[in-house]
Amino acid sequence: MTRILFVCHLYIGSWHGKMAIVHRFMLLIIIVGLHTNALHQFSFVERYSSRLQSIRSSPSSPSSRSPSCTPPQQPPLPLPPLKFYNSLTRNKQPFTSLTPNKVKLYTCGPTVYDVAHIGNFRAFLTYDLTKRVLRLFNYDVDHVCNLTDVDDKIIKKCNALSVSLKTLTNKYVDLFFEDLDSLNIIKARAYPRATEEIASMVQMVEDLAEKGLAYRSPEGSWYFNVKKQSGYGKKLVDLNLEADYDQNSDQNIDSDDLNSGLRDFALWKAYKPDADREDGVWDTSIGRGRPGWHLECSAMAKKYLGDEIDIHCGGTDLKFPHHENEIAQTEGVTGKQFCGCWLHNGFVNVDDTKMSKSLGNFLTLRSACKSAVDVRAFRFLVISTQYRSPMTFSGEVMASSKVALLRLDKLRLSLQRFSSIASAGAGAGKITPLTKLILFEKGNFISALADDMSTPKATAVLFNVVKAAEKEIKAYKQKIGVTEVTDFEGVRSR
Repeated sequence: MTRILFVCHLYIGSWHGKMAIVHRFMLLIIIVGLHTNALHQFSFVERYSSRLQSIRSSPSSPSSRSPSCTPPQQPPLPLPPLKFYNSLTRNKQPFTSLTPNKVKLYTCGPTVYDVAHIGNFRAFLTYDLTKRVLRLFNYDVDHVCNLTDVDDKIIKKCNALSVSLKTLTNKYVDLFFEDLDSLNIIKARAYPRATEEIASMVQMVEDLAEKGLAYRSPEGSWYFNVKKQSGYGKKLVDLNLEADYDQNSDQNIDSDDLNSGLRDFALWKAYKPDADREDGVWDTSIGRGRPGWHLECSAMAKKYLGDEIDIHCGGTDLKFPHHENEIAQTEGVTGKQFCGCWLHNGFVNVDDTKMSKSLGNFLTLRSACKSAVDVRAFRFLVISTQYRSPMTFSGEVMASSKVALLRLDKLRLSLQRFSSIASAGAGAGKITPLTKLILFEKGNFISALADDMSTPKATAVLFNVVKAAEKEIKAYKQKIGVTEVTDFEGVRSR
């Protein structure tokens, strides 16, 4: 049942809680049994469409009909090669996992000093899309997503509010999970918190030091020596280390800022009384202090998924320095390729302007989506936009998403009204035009997702089937003399 609900959950999440499971199931029956793991159940699509068309075209009344036999099984469609645009190779290429039919997926989670914004949730929904598509293509996905619960911004806010690190971060971790639930995002297997993985991070620093890639500064901080790591700055970006290295700076990078320059970066930050907090530092074998942001992800990915992973996701702004530094750290320790496929989602623009705090157009999910319908519309907007492209958030595009959702809701309502009649109808052994269309568009839908998760194409295919189903239901309503249906929430379908 979980797999057969793939399309419904992919675009819009679950239907209203008061809807019986059969109604969600019937929605998917008519809108396409698009999950290839459940193609053997696609006979339900043929059964429903052929019965509906047979009942509509028959001169006898629906109530006089008896149940028919199951139609002949259609052979499962072969799966096309699944291709992703890999930031590592700068090409779209067939995806191959380290272990057949198993994927180790690591994704960058939130820094929990505030409520996550819609740019963050575009990334989290892209992770959800990736996981669902991988499952569609018969992969068992082991997903780990980190929670950064100690860094410069967290410490600054704790000081400003005079609250403990745990109090602040626990609050925003809870809100993050509430937002994931509201967006119907499949949870990861694990959400390791940086503050609970200090031992793994210390071990990684010691391993890097042993290999000559890390050194300790006079004040006790540890830095990664970028010049000693072969290929640094060339994995996900194209930097010229010799030309771009900041020769004029006598300081290394301590900041967690994404805009920091090309210099040796901090692995471990020595305790500074005027900048740190007692509840945000640890006494370890490498000194008293706290981890650098880049180190956190490397250590947690290695601990929970191993030396090598299949896919790493994140926003395009994380390519450098964060992801480049992750690669340098992990490969510096293991001597193996850290990740074979890197997927990066595009920015979110608010009214065609890149979202940023400085411009005052910074929106959280809660401020941008005031109602449950708004949240569903936001999910639909993100999922139906090509994940690598910039996405515009505006009142106009949200309104369009709501129209699309209302159209799906109306179709669900009609199915609720007529499913019992159709299930009692005859003609299940027939191959009807609607059946043929569904089978044809099912292949197109899967092919679109196989092509670097081309959800704009997949959405167009989905609504081709919706249009055909609406036409069929309209004709059936005319046959039995129904002009209007109203559900318990007052949504009308004419």
